[in-house]
Amino acid sequence: MGKTSAAATNKYAKKAYDRIIVLVPKGQKPILQEYAKSRAESLNAFVKRAINNQLENDKKTKV
Repeated sequence: MGKTSAAATNKYAKKAYDRIIVLVPKGQKPILQEYAKSRAESLNAFVKRAINNQLENDKKTKV
């Protein structure tokens, strides 16, 4: 990818997405990556799915 296309991609991403940084203990990232890979998804897709599942579960068990 050239500099121009990378810049265009970054500009689009900045407009279209919010960024959340998740810190995990040292050594946990490769475990999470391997788990996501075993389910044929990216780490980002796994994290988004986990968040969405938790939101749905919380709606069902509203306190």
